[in-house]
Amino acid sequence: MPCPHFDIAVIQRSEGQSAVAAAAYQSGEKLYSQYDKETKSYDAKEGITHTEIMLPPNAPREYADRNTLWNAVEEIENQWNSQLARRFHLPLPREIPEEQYVQLVREYCNEFFVSKGMIADIAIHDPHPPGHNPHAHVLVTMRAMDEKGKWLPKARKVYDLDENGERIRLPSGNWKSHKENTVDWNERKYGMIWRMGWQDFQNKYLEADNRPERVDLRSYEAQGIDLIPTVHMGPAVTAMERRGIQTDIGNLNREIRKTNSIMQSIKQMIRNLRDWLVELNECRKEMIAEQAELEANMLPKVLMKYLDIRKAERRAYKSREAQNRG
Repeated sequence: MPCPHFDIAVIQRSEGQSAVAAAAYQSGEKLYSQYDKETKSYDAKEGITHTEIMLPPNAPREYADRNTLWNAVEEIENQWNSQLARRFHLPLPREIPEEQYVQLVREYCNEFFVSKGMIADIAIHDPHPPGHNPHAHVLVTMRAMDEKGKWLPKARKVYDLDENGERIRLPSGNWKSHKENTVDWNERKYGMIWRMGWQDFQNKYLEADNRPERVDLRSYEAQGIDLIPTVHMGPAVTAMERRGIQTDIGNLNREIRKTNSIMQSIKQMIRNLRDWLVELNECRKEMIAEQAELEANMLPKVLMKYLDIRKAERRAYKSREAQNRG
């Protein structure tokens, strides 16, 4: 079955992360970071089947070079706590032909990222081909560009106005203002939009290939499934577990599966008990109905017998009266 997983993370400088390093890792290249003056080397990494950079029309053509692009991002994001890029991990459905993977990821990235003005850096991995663990890594930029390809601010100052449309002076002498994002890419709603979009694109390809499987990326709660979800292990942890090396995440998932199994057993026992109570109640209703039917049939017979006895008693009484008068 297709893997029901979708992961979004933000590359943050405050966490010691680097956009250049992230790009080097997913592309399997050796890139030089001008920000920290270090070479990020992953050129020995295997299982990378495809890489490319998708540019919106207004992006400079030189950003098609990975080293140029992400060093430009690192340069414009000059704060110690800057958010550098958004990273997606997308498992690919093994049920469709491998040659469709690139087109699937391209279509998805163009629909949700590139057409909105983001640059998408794509890499498709399959560490043990064919079809062992196919997945895509996608890095997207978080800052918009103007029509000439110049990076725009992430937010701009907007002055608050009074009912007359005039700026409001604060006691400090400054004008009252607030910040507004220049793009809405960071709004929480997009996490679900991107997630469900990946679900729909996978299902479109599965349907086109006449496959019966479908991907459902809704949470267990949204699907009405009362189970504890397992934690995504990632390729490194998965590889360790396959070699027989137990990990914290692997042990946690084993405990989650064990707990889910116990919960399912308890739920089955409750369902069986509920079914037994329903059956018992039905039997009780049948007994009450039979008793009512029995009583309904017996009552006329008892009444008839009672009336016959009463008639016999009256006849006997009249006979004795007649004899006494004679």
